[in-house]
Amino acid sequence: MTERIVERLIHGERASDGDGVQLRRSLGQGPFARLDPFLMLDEFQADDRSGPIGGFPPHPHRGFETVTYMLAGSMQHRDSLGNSGRIGRGGVQWMTAAGGIVHSEMPELHDGYMRGFQLWINLPAADKMKAPRYQDIQADRVPEYPFDGGRVRVIAGEVVLEGNTLVGPVSGVATAPTYMDLVIEPGRELTLPIEADHNAMIYVYDGEVSAGDDGFSPVAATNAGLLSRGDEVRLRAGDEGAGLLLLAANPVKESVVQHGPFVMNARDEIEQAIRDYQEGRFEREDVALS
Repeated sequence: MTERIVERLIHGERASDGDGVQLRRSLGQGPFARLDPFLMLDEFQADDRSGPIGGFPPHPHRGFETVTYMLAGSMQHRDSLGNSGRIGRGGVQWMTAAGGIVHSEMPELHDGYMRGFQLWINLPAADKMKAPRYQDIQADRVPEYPFDGGRVRVIAGEVVLEGNTLVGPVSGVATAPTYMDLVIEPGRELTLPIEADHNAMIYVYDGEVSAGDDGFSPVAATNAGLLSRGDEVRLRAGDEGAGLLLLAANPVKESVVQHGPFVMNARDEIEQAIRDYQEGRFEREDVALS
């Protein structure tokens, strides 16, 4: 087995998106802050001292997938296909924008607090113009397992821990991603297999984590660590423990041209996406988003 280590750090930077939502952006700060097929990763949080939370009013997407995962609070989704749903703590909204969709995401505080993540995953050219799809996944559908030294939740992919096989509820995704939420107790370790041909990374949201014995470790909270090639990763929590996301997927290996919420392979495809949105081709007349 070849152990993966952190070979590059991306520090989360403060940013604002939507209607004034404050967040930390690691992946997606620019074209060189990506890990194929992952385009962007934001962590957002607010409490009752933050003032009004505007959320993410109706906006378009084409050519990729958006994944929202909540640690606290809730998120209300509506889209131009007529889908709607609200997820709370531990829930997931997995939207394959593909050929084009307009949606809104409006967060709500619960017990005075809200926290979550949004991840953008690229699609290969063959899937960019397929029909859009929405998967609303409540927390009780996400398998959770308390292992010796922490706990894991599997949103996408499959893992075997202590003889138990956990399979995430997300299916039918072109890049065959793994998406796990891990909590590791202070000073404890966990070794997980990763497909050798997949790109992989960690994002630490609490505490700090080391991956292997070399590289840019430990990775502190609000930072992403891009992992080297290999077929397993050994994660070790710092003195205060750690909470982190482990992401891995099959790389698309195609050109990426991005203009705001549109991600295609060529400039003319971006221009077509803008025209299609302006001419109302992403929406249905019988669906109201507000």
